[in-house]
Amino acid sequence: MRDDASIVHVDLDAFFASVEQRDKPSLRGRPVIVGGTGLRGVVSTASYEARAFGARSAMSTAEARAICPAATAFLSPRFEAYRASSLAVMAVLRELSPLVEQVSIDEAYVDLRGADLDVSSTAHVREVLETLRRDVADATGGLSVSAGAASSKMLAKIGSDLNKPAGITVVEPGSELGFLAPMSVRAISGVGPATAARLRTFGVETVEQLRAMTHVDLVSIFGERHGHSLHELARARDDRDLTLTREAKSVSHEETFERDVHDRAVLRREIERIAQAVSARCEKAGVFGRTVHLKVRLPDFSSLTRSSTSPTPSRDADVIARTAQRLLDGLDLAQGVRLIGVGVSGFVTHAQSGLFELEAPVDTPAFPEAVGESSTAATPSSDDADPDADEGSSTLPQELTTRFSPGTTASWRPGMDVHHDEFGAGWVWGSGRGRVTVRFEGPLTPKGPVRTVAVDDPALTPGEPPAWDDAAAASP
Repeated sequence: MRDDASIVHVDLDAFFASVEQRDKPSLRGRPVIVGGTGLRGVVSTASYEARAFGARSAMSTAEARAICPAATAFLSPRFEAYRASSLAVMAVLRELSPLVEQVSIDEAYVDLRGADLDVSSTAHVREVLETLRRDVADATGGLSVSAGAASSKMLAKIGSDLNKPAGITVVEPGSELGFLAPMSVRAISGVGPATAARLRTFGVETVEQLRAMTHVDLVSIFGERHGHSLHELARARDDRDLTLTREAKSVSHEETFERDVHDRAVLRREIERIAQAVSARCEKAGVFGRTVHLKVRLPDFSSLTRSSTSPTPSRDADVIARTAQRLLDGLDLAQGVRLIGVGVSGFVTHAQSGLFELEAPVDTPAFPEAVGESSTAATPSSDDADPDADEGSSTLPQELTTRFSPGTTASWRPGMDVHHDEFGAGWVWGSGRGRVTVRFEGPLTPKGPVRTVAVDDPALTPGEPPAWDDAAAASP
């Protein structure tokens, strides 16, 4: 356990449902259920509006339908949309610190000791988390996160759960025992329903009561490994470090210019300055990188990315700068530059003597982003749900498949992204009886109109997840 609150747990609030509400203006403020929509479906995520009626994750969809009002939207998952938002969030976290452990598509741990920040007081840490929360909202079109900071991973995760949604909790170092004492034993990592029920037979329901049990008693009841873990965690003893994934091992820094820059000499000086910052962060994290990345954003918001990899790892600022400058030399910058960034990845914890060999630029994506882990959910059926039943449409539990070209088919699933040649982009509102009803709206539009077309209308095709910010929407 550390002597500062430098471990942060970040958890996106009602993630899947929040993405749906962001992308579908007509569902904002209304109950939304994401998961399997058929008779055997299971709820993956319930919005906070739906939770107010008792809906929750892992509940059967049939039960959720029974307790939620008629205006509730029951939608099939859109994993590409969730993955894109997850990538944006993880990029924000890695801008804060190179030490990030992504544990699922919607949560991660961040080690603030890898950041150039003062974490000597809880007030400073709280300011960091407030800024982080705003940065995530800006990067994702308004999604909210809850965050906890503490001296250990367990306490940070408990903190992120305490004040949802959009809550921040910082556990003061030295107060851990008092913080845990009144909590249910279910707050302890590894205590599920079975362990809690067994403890209850001994009159133990709170962490303080668990702490009163001896190590010998816990080991005799739960075995050496689990019993020892319960004994230590009840005393807030958690020394687990973050487990860094390959994608998490990157350090980068970007600068956006107030005016577009056309002078390459200015850009080269900016690269030198950024390289110093990247080098300092690598040194603080104790890592050396094999790959240098360069990112350039043009005035039209399109981006150019290049990278160069060497067998000899380094964190030397001059090496990073010289490599990035060579990558810059190969780019056409006639339009000018709006943003420039430099990054390092491919980390090891030691370096051989010598410097990077300055290679020719490699035309590969720069600033590698973490791939969101697959989220488990029941396979949705095509039984339709009516997300706007309060507007007079009936539920149509009928599977409909439309053929777009020989040998290919697509099901009109509730909530899926579609595009119509005349009406534009929208999402499936309902389907059945040879028809598909679509609401034509997106994250940057007002609540949109509803149109019904034939199920085999050639103008209607599956669409891509919509862009949630003006810059992304303007990109080619």
